[in-house]
Amino acid sequence: MLTSLQLKNFKSWANTGPIRLAPLTVIFGGNSAGKSSLGHLLLALKQTVLSADRKRSLNLGDSTTLIDLGTFIDCLHNHDVNLPLGFEIGWDLPKTLLVRNALNSSKRIFGNAMNLRSSIGVDGNTAQPETLGFRYLLFDRHNKVALETEVTKNRRSFDLTAKGIKLVRWPGRGWPIEAPEKFYRLSEASLARYQNAGFLREFALATEAVLRAIAYLGPLRDPPRRIYQWSGDTPEDVGQRGEYATAALLSAEREGRRLKLPKVRKLQGFSEVIASQLQRLGIIKSFSVSPVAADRKEYEVLLRTTHQGTEVKITDVGVGVSQVLPALVQAFYCPANSTVWMEQPEIHLHPQVQAELADVFITAIQARENSEPRNVQLVIESHSEHFLNRLQRRVADETIKAEDVAIYFARLDSNETKIEPLRINDFGDIENWPENFFGDEMADLTARAVAAAERLGKMKS
Repeated sequence: MLTSLQLKNFKSWANTGPIRLAPLTVIFGGNSAGKSSLGHLLLALKQTVLSADRKRSLNLGDSTTLIDLGTFIDCLHNHDVNLPLGFEIGWDLPKTLLVRNALNSSKRIFGNAMNLRSSIGVDGNTAQPETLGFRYLLFDRHNKVALETEVTKNRRSFDLTAKGIKLVRWPGRGWPIEAPEKFYRLSEASLARYQNAGFLREFALATEAVLRAIAYLGPLRDPPRRIYQWSGDTPEDVGQRGEYATAALLSAEREGRRLKLPKVRKLQGFSEVIASQLQRLGIIKSFSVSPVAADRKEYEVLLRTTHQGTEVKITDVGVGVSQVLPALVQAFYCPANSTVWMEQPEIHLHPQVQAELADVFITAIQARENSEPRNVQLVIESHSEHFLNRLQRRVADETIKAEDVAIYFARLDSNETKIEPLRINDFGDIENWPENFFGDEMADLTARAVAAAERLGKMKS
């Protein structure tokens, strides 16, 4: 699970400053304020990890990848090539990482959390991104730095340094290390020059694991279909447009995945969980996914909107169901220790349903699978006041702890985006409301009262 994020010189962000990421993180802000750029960089990091090209510092993408960021210069704040793109991510490790010193068997370092800071500049010859350096911090269970390693670029090559362990080169291998691979690791040839730097492979694997575990659901989802195809595959997630939501649901059901929801005594099958959460939203009374015929790979999504109503296909009801279904499936489908980034999951939903959606997401991060916490994290970009109001209420009534929620407001100030953390206390109160957070409601009320008074005066004259 990601615990922190910071961007420098990326698109509209000169410097976000440290952003704390809680199990449920919600980001508000005006249109084109730069909220989505936060998630877009994480997607670029993920697709770089997935790329077979080890020499590419940052995979900016194309039409076949998770995200297409254009050219590297397009990504730089004010297109300033003199300032490198910098980012820092922190995360909790799913299990304790043990670092052994190959030169001292009694020297063991244990880590429970990590932090990676990386800097990427413009190659003067190719205008492509090149890694200028990166740094790892390994934290112990007391959140103290147990080990620090850093790769930095000097005039002609790169240097590797460490604190917490003394790195020792092999005799006769004193030549400089090679340029980093991607933005987070050293080549095997570079590591082979040291007698005890093998732990950096574990750091790279931990980085790959946390970034692979990021899923993204965009604001524009596929329209509903009368027939869905599923040939038995297991999708990684529901897709950026929710196109694999039905396949994910069927796959989870086939695998026998069962969840224990808060305040529900029994374990529930995956389809039962999704049906119960749709009912909780108040938009359907029953829900099922059924094969069109035996031994076929065609399926239809059927539902009832009232207890006595006729069962109909998802295409025959309002668009809200089909738009929120991928968000629900993704929230419960993602494996343990995942981070799910969603844009406007409340789109096309009635205000009351938007409020209920906050309850569903709280349930998703608190659900258990195989009697174990899932440690799933949801990062939500939203414009919904109703979603926020319900979230505040649930903090107040202790359904969720205040520290498990992080709320931010992003605003475009001149040519730079600023992000402001909103302080929510144990009573659900936000102690530092930004100006015009959801528009100037008081100005509208005042203007309406003035207009009504003027009209009444005209009627009397």
